[in-house]
Amino acid sequence: MNLDEIQQIFFQECEEGLGALESAFADLKRGRHDDETINTVFRSVHSIKGGAGAFGHDRLQHFSHHYETVLDLIRNGTLPLSEPLIDLIVAAFDTLTDHVAAARGEGGMPADQAMLDRLAAAAEGKIEGGAEAAPEVEAVADTPAPAPAPMDDFDALFAMLEEPAAPAAETAPAEWIVTVHPGPRAFDHGAEPMLALRELSRMGARTLSADLSDLPLLDGLDAERSYMGFTLALPGTTDEDDIRAVFDFADPQCRLTVTRATEEVVPAAPAPEPEAVEPAPAAPPVAAPAPVATAPAPLAAVPAAPAPVEPAAPSLAEVANSPRVAAAAAQTIRVDLDKLDRLVNLVGELVITQAMLAQRLSENEMGSIPELSDLDHLTRELQDSTMAIRAQPMKTVFSRVPRIIRELEVETGKRVRLEVEGEMTEVDKTVVERIGEPLTHLIRNAVDHGLETPADRKAVGKDGEGVVTLSAAHQSGRIVITVADDGRGIDRARVKAKAIERGIIAPDAQLSEEEIDNLIFAPGFSTAAVVSNISGRGVGMDVVRKNIQALGGRIGIQSELGKGSSFSLSLPLTLAVLDGMIVTVGDQTFVIPLTHIVESLRPGIDEVHFVGGQSPLLDVRGTYVPVHRVGEQLGVGGATRKPEDAVLIVVESDQGQAVLMVDSIQDQRQVVVKSLEANYRAIHGLAGATILGDGRVALILDVDALIGRWRRDGRSGGAFIEDLAA
Repeated sequence: MNLDEIQQIFFQECEEGLGALESAFADLKRGRHDDETINTVFRSVHSIKGGAGAFGHDRLQHFSHHYETVLDLIRNGTLPLSEPLIDLIVAAFDTLTDHVAAARGEGGMPADQAMLDRLAAAAEGKIEGGAEAAPEVEAVADTPAPAPAPMDDFDALFAMLEEPAAPAAETAPAEWIVTVHPGPRAFDHGAEPMLALRELSRMGARTLSADLSDLPLLDGLDAERSYMGFTLALPGTTDEDDIRAVFDFADPQCRLTVTRATEEVVPAAPAPEPEAVEPAPAAPPVAAPAPVATAPAPLAAVPAAPAPVEPAAPSLAEVANSPRVAAAAAQTIRVDLDKLDRLVNLVGELVITQAMLAQRLSENEMGSIPELSDLDHLTRELQDSTMAIRAQPMKTVFSRVPRIIRELEVETGKRVRLEVEGEMTEVDKTVVERIGEPLTHLIRNAVDHGLETPADRKAVGKDGEGVVTLSAAHQSGRIVITVADDGRGIDRARVKAKAIERGIIAPDAQLSEEEIDNLIFAPGFSTAAVVSNISGRGVGMDVVRKNIQALGGRIGIQSELGKGSSFSLSLPLTLAVLDGMIVTVGDQTFVIPLTHIVESLRPGIDEVHFVGGQSPLLDVRGTYVPVHRVGEQLGVGGATRKPEDAVLIVVESDQGQAVLMVDSIQDQRQVVVKSLEANYRAIHGLAGATILGDGRVALILDVDALIGRWRRDGRSGGAFIEDLAA
């Protein structure tokens, strides 16, 4: 593992820390001001700061240091937690998130000086919009870090031994004496102990002595092992937490002590080494100006102080060394996504091969073979387990929403409370990555169009704070994500009038409530009176529908005027596998996703009616549903034309129910989806392709796109309203 890979792990841990911060801030907003919530915030920022220093992200480290200072004052009770202070630390979190993104190369460096000034003022007890804190505390000095000492190589490191110690000021606290021995296996995971030494150098460290007792003779040297240790002195004004943070990502075998120059430390037994190395004759020790332990204590050992001192926040290395956390960590492993994708593809090929084997045995009339049934069961279990590995909780997407809400509150002047449900509901990583943009549009639409201003809400008897609810749940093998608000609801009369004004529908069009609601997805449709940064150009909801359809999903709307609206996104749990019904149309084979199918039947003559002698309608329990001849619409020759001789499949789509007419149903099975766009080109109305057990390629129908196109073109189906939003 090289340094870049280790840095990527740091960024992953940053994302986890930022997620923990977002959850903690949600608790603070709800009035939960307990010590554990505050400590969670402090620890997360502290860990980000330590890693940023180790990898040279100076701006990130600088900002998180100032941020951490204010959090520490809150933690120890110097700054009383108030609403203005909560607003400040939440705003600082947004800037910290931008800094992390900039460090990853995902954006420019944020302008943070104004926020740093606000944090410095808060550290002095001057909170915007609140009373000053009673105790006077020293402001954080916004000064550049001291110039680093020449610690880039061992020659420079040993040269520092000859530098005389600068006399300490009488009023300055005693120096810190830091003894560090990286441990014999320090290089096993691509770590670089010199990074920690360079970071200490930037903090003003100087080397007092080098421990060469483990250094073997030249012929016994192992380039993969670490042998040396160092004793360094740091200015007494340095914070002990800052020193320990440098070693947050150190190997667990690293031995570390941090003491004041005037303290006496009881030696602790060094951490056991995995391999014994025959030591060379020890070099003469170099005298240190202050007493130092002859045997360094293990990492995370804190010597007893003469007076009670509040324990420092545990470092990552300390937490990792606790037995309970170590046991939990041992049950997880980070795996590169490319390896998982390859595993998913191989399992997909295994499913296809198993289907081919079953087809061959069936053709040869070999009867029922128990082992084949077991193979089918094990293959499905393997496929489900493989897909579960790629599953991620929706929390990774939902965690971005609070910041969007905060920004919208500033832009609109509205007060919004976000309620989240089902954030731990799991779905395939590909779906998680692609649902972010449509979800953002729906949230912005709910706040800008759905919620009223505080004054308008109070005028109609509502609370001045609007509520946006974001939820996720598994339903019938799919994930349903709902964005709801308690705002004004959809004014259908206004929507229809605006659609007529923009030429989207004819003035005399007779539309149901559902069809009027769907007009908001039409390209270019918007009811906003003024174009703003949030809305008004009529592209947001159009993008939502197209993105959801691209994921194989559909979107539904429920709205009541004056009480609010709810948008439900129904999506597949994975884009790699689906359960489908295999049908024949003429000489072609197609797959219809089961999630769209309501029922299938062979109609009686009295169940099918014709409009104008051409367009058939099926009577489905008193409701007339248009029938679409799949063969005719897709240009497939030899397809059945008479409904009474065909199989009719009732499906549910974005435009409501419809009926697909096919020649016959062959089978129902799980199929592996192969991308047409990646292997050929995108074709409207087709969601992909699959390989059947007999080796044939079957095309997977995109039901929403097909019915939307057929209704738009008006080529079949009888009396229905054109839906131009498809």
